[in-house]
Amino acid sequence: MGVTPNSSDLPYSAAADPLVIAGRGYRSRLLVGTGKYRDFPATQAAVAASGAEIVTVAVRRVNIGPGTGVPGAGGAGGSANLLDYLPPGRYTILPNTAGCFDAESAIRTCRLARELLGAPLVKLEVLGDPETLYPNVMETLRAAEVLVREGFEVMAYTNDDPLVAKRLEEIGCVAVMPLAAPIGSGLGVQNRYALLRIVENARVPILVDAGVGTASDAAIAMELGCDGVLMNTAIAEAQHPCLMASAMQRAVEAGRAAFLAGRMPRRRYAAASSPALGIVD
Repeated sequence: MGVTPNSSDLPYSAAADPLVIAGRGYRSRLLVGTGKYRDFPATQAAVAASGAEIVTVAVRRVNIGPGTGVPGAGGAGGSANLLDYLPPGRYTILPNTAGCFDAESAIRTCRLARELLGAPLVKLEVLGDPETLYPNVMETLRAAEVLVREGFEVMAYTNDDPLVAKRLEEIGCVAVMPLAAPIGSGLGVQNRYALLRIVENARVPILVDAGVGTASDAAIAMELGCDGVLMNTAIAEAQHPCLMASAMQRAVEAGRAAFLAGRMPRRRYAAASSPALGIVD
């Protein structure tokens, strides 16, 4: 996002370096999903351990109707309600269009989410096919144009093409979310150059979305200058989800601090750590 590294030598403070999306600041640069957990209590525990403030929810797959405010009590229909475990008063709920394969269904899902949650912030995700879950760029662009015109604050999931990322920004998306690798693959950042180009040319937040498998993957994305990381499977499918969530929180902060600090140059030769002057013969 064209961030100018802080020249201060003070320890990194997440509170002093907020992630700003659609005019709102967040201390945490880690965003998390809510799928693939065994139950809502497990989801609640992992989200809390991650320190995330923005939580994304698949509108077509999870009950987010009016809740009771009492975990386990269910919503208006009596069924379990995710929002009873992750209350909107504590978290920013980011509805997403997971499962949509064309612009029309994604637009319809976003309209439904705004009716249910009363907020314009959405994550636009239009997939290309059910096997690879790779984004359908043409349909994503088409949906983004309509949603922005209708007043939505669109965070758009896309591939790692710098030209597509720039076009989504020009359309008016409040954040662009290129993949690091295919959804749920855990392969980590596969094209550092592409992400770097996207970051260098962006005037909106760039958040890596999809493909992160472990803490070092998140740190690499942040060291490249990305503004944040969104993940789900890496935490939900870990042997110990809460422990992994905590590790991811630390990795994102460490990667951000390293980016702001400015790494040493890469060299093809040795450079002694100790001074050569004043050596005792």
